[in-house]
Amino acid sequence: MAGAANPTEGLTGIVGVAARAIDTLGEWGVGAFTLAETVVPPVPSEVILPLAGYLAKQGSLSLVFVFATSTLGAYLGALFLYWLGAKLGLERSIRGLSKLPLVDREDFEHAATWFRRHGRSSIFFGRLLPGVRSLISLPAGAASMPIGTFTLFTLAGSGLWNAALIGLGYALGTQYRLIEEYSRFLNYAVYAALAVALALLIVRRARRAKARR
Repeated sequence: MAGAANPTEGLTGIVGVAARAIDTLGEWGVGAFTLAETVVPPVPSEVILPLAGYLAKQGSLSLVFVFATSTLGAYLGALFLYWLGAKLGLERSIRGLSKLPLVDREDFEHAATWFRRHGRSSIFFGRLLPGVRSLISLPAGAASMPIGTFTLFTLAGSGLWNAALIGLGYALGTQYRLIEEYSRFLNYAVYAALAVALALLIVRRARRAKARR
């Protein structure tokens, strides 16, 4: 079977690139991707983790090690944002990070509002919500949330999210043709999400510039 010889064969576009990078870098590469995605989302975990699960099913990666490194990476990324919020305060942190590409101030303000409404439970449930998951650590640090509580809820939420996505990829790994179809669909979804994010960012900043006049 061709898939057994080369588990990334047939995966094209951004999904194929990500799969080959993961296959080359191994389990620690998965951890590096999730760390980066937590701080500045370059490629979402919805792409990386199912692919890692798929490669684990093919025997290229260790399933347990993938889960461990991805959760560690997510925690370290969250810890960096927690530290940033604690050191600089919420307003200064938001002002600096909102200058990054494909990141807007309103995204941080949304995460801060979520934290104010739901308190420490937002750290757990926020890990399961796109748009909040990567940013919720910032207001937690600014509010001086106990590091032990933050760690517990972050590991629990990130672990649940990672396990679900890795498990999905692992389950699909027995059906190579389905993985190819999934690859094409996911490519379109990623490109569409990036296009929408870019369009929203342009519209938001245009409105903000117009309001200042």
